[in-house]
Amino acid sequence: MNITVLGGSGFIGQNLCSFLESNHNVQQISLRQNGWKKELADSDIIINLVGKAHDHKGNATEQDFYYANEKLVIEIFESFIKSQSQLLIHISSIASLEEGGSEKQLLETDEVNPQSYYGKSKRAGEIYLLNQIVPEGKKIIILRPPMVHGPGDKGTLTMLFKVVKFRIPWPLSSYNNKRSFLSIDNFNFIISEIIKQSKRMESTIYHISDDTSLSTNEIIKLMRKVAKRRSLNINLPKKFIIGIAKLGDILGLPLNTIRLNKMTSNLEVSNQKIKKALNIDKLPVSADEGITKTIQSFIK
Repeated sequence: MNITVLGGSGFIGQNLCSFLESNHNVQQISLRQNGWKKELADSDIIINLVGKAHDHKGNATEQDFYYANEKLVIEIFESFIKSQSQLLIHISSIASLEEGGSEKQLLETDEVNPQSYYGKSKRAGEIYLLNQIVPEGKKIIILRPPMVHGPGDKGTLTMLFKVVKFRIPWPLSSYNNKRSFLSIDNFNFIISEIIKQSKRMESTIYHISDDTSLSTNEIIKLMRKVAKRRSLNINLPKKFIIGIAKLGDILGLPLNTIRLNKMTSNLEVSNQKIKKALNIDKLPVSADEGITKTIQSFIK
């Protein structure tokens, strides 16, 4: 099977390509290189990881997000139609559905509520693909993951680990949230199963996540256990914490409103639709096991 991964140089792409290379002929293509569209011609499967994620430093414009998350999706689709490829797997984001938090498990049928340029542009890419007429013999599967983590991850979890590593008192213990995550091992497993079973799957949107959710306090507890570090929990007033996060937006501090929302709000994702489509009862790696493996990579 000839598989082309677009945007394979990032954390997710590097892990996915290494995983797939044991059973498939995998090529990575950068959309920055000239003639990338011709490289797709002989692909059996195209996996699109290209996109612009959250801009914590505030340097990106609205145009930057829509170029990466919508315009390039259009170009990729057009190349997919012209190629011999039978399947396009497009990696979107749960942010295209919800970013502010939710008190219920998110389903694919829920009303969308993106709030940032990132979420809105990701949704624009989805809408374009969903509105296209796909020729017989071709399929488009759109996946919405929450935060993906694993060895090599440099996202929010690395900031949390520094709090534990340097024994900084944990200031957000008053927040009792639940969030879905996705370990890179489960991400790779889902992609491989889709490749195997795509002929009987629908062209539609699927949510992908670990089977259980975790609170930020539970993650801190796991980090302390794995790193063998002890530190205090403190209950700072929520208004004070929000003020610090807003200041972080202005000064470029590690804690800003986007990261605070990720660490304190509820955002649980139902993965029942994808598991039913793939005929699996549970994913191979539990949420605790996945977080533990990521923490161990930070220590190494």
